[in-house]
Amino acid sequence: MGKRGDELQQFSDVYQQYSAPVHRFLLSLTRDEALAEELTQETLYRAFLHIDRFKGQASLYGWLCQIAKNLYFNEYKKNKRRADEYAWDEIESGDDFTIRMLQKEQAIFVHRILHALPEPYKEVFTLKVFGELKFREIASLFGKTESWAKMTYYRAKERIVTEMEAHQ
Repeated sequence: MGKRGDELQQFSDVYQQYSAPVHRFLLSLTRDEALAEELTQETLYRAFLHIDRFKGQASLYGWLCQIAKNLYFNEYKKNKRRADEYAWDEIESGDDFTIRMLQKEQAIFVHRILHALPEPYKEVFTLKVFGELKFREIASLFGKTESWAKMTYYRAKERIVTEMEAHQ
């Protein structure tokens, strides 16, 4: 079959084994079936293109989830910019405007605190809260224990709460 044929067969095996778990991971992040499917395909395509970058230091599933997570965050940022532009186009006047501005201001403040957190706190908190992953799944992504994931999340949460209380 040749070298290229062997590579395609190996990738076919990887696709069969990991497409469903990667899709579930992305579905937990996106909560959108169509987007999860699209990002799953893109994840596996990029993995195929860059399989030479996989060094085996983490599990193949962990590596695929890292690719998936990066694609998701890129998509999230792109859509967030579009949503912000749309929101400004849809702003009405009066109390609705004031309430929305206060909510937006508070959300921006929380995101600033989150952005300022050092790694791995920022990523663990993001995966738990926005990605709705279980501690077991987060631990697997980092190659750590579930206890490590819980403690890291707890510390990130405490830092956020402390920072919010300091600015009130």
